[in-house]
Amino acid sequence: MTKQKIASAPSIRRLPSYLHIIRLFQREGEEYISGTFIGQKLNLDPIQVRKDLGITGVAGKPKKGYPVEELISAIECFLGWNRTRNAVLVGVGNLGSALLGYQELKRHGLNILAAFDKNPEKTGGTVHGTPVLSVDAMETEILRLGVTTAILTIPSSFAQEIADILIKAGIRGIWNFTNVKLKVPDGVMVQKEDISSGYAMFCIMLHD
Repeated sequence: MTKQKIASAPSIRRLPSYLHIIRLFQREGEEYISGTFIGQKLNLDPIQVRKDLGITGVAGKPKKGYPVEELISAIECFLGWNRTRNAVLVGVGNLGSALLGYQELKRHGLNILAAFDKNPEKTGGTVHGTPVLSVDAMETEILRLGVTTAILTIPSSFAQEIADILIKAGIRGIWNFTNVKLKVPDGVMVQKEDISSGYAMFCIMLHD
């Protein structure tokens, strides 16, 4: 990820919501959409919407707005959702199984080729069409598949151990759903998803 994209992280997190609104607009046959309209749908300041969309390189036209087709293409290109990214998933519990069945990830180019688990009762079959293999075969299979992206949905106590194996097998990007801050060498990117933190914020908001 470039420094520019890192600096634009808050804007990037809003882009999928914009994309959803724009696609709905596209289905109605509209050719242009305004930042004001998007802002109204998401309760955001139109200035913020225009600033966020500006990072994609698309400019709106006075009194007309943004060309819908071009804007969708620009957002997908900026996010990398216009190309396929092969990955593996480790940990086929409730969360891992849910991610394997989450169609939005597939629509956005994430292609999970295989999943791994240490429980022999879960291996040998498929979950949502994805083969589930033994974690003992993980390093060999990752090398065979040539995958460089992994999703980690295992118990936190095993997170660092599994991450080390993944990195040894050539993984260079880890989407980490555990509560462990992984220690990784330079050149390996980790995106940590802290569900507990999100839930904590939700609870605080409920008490306001």
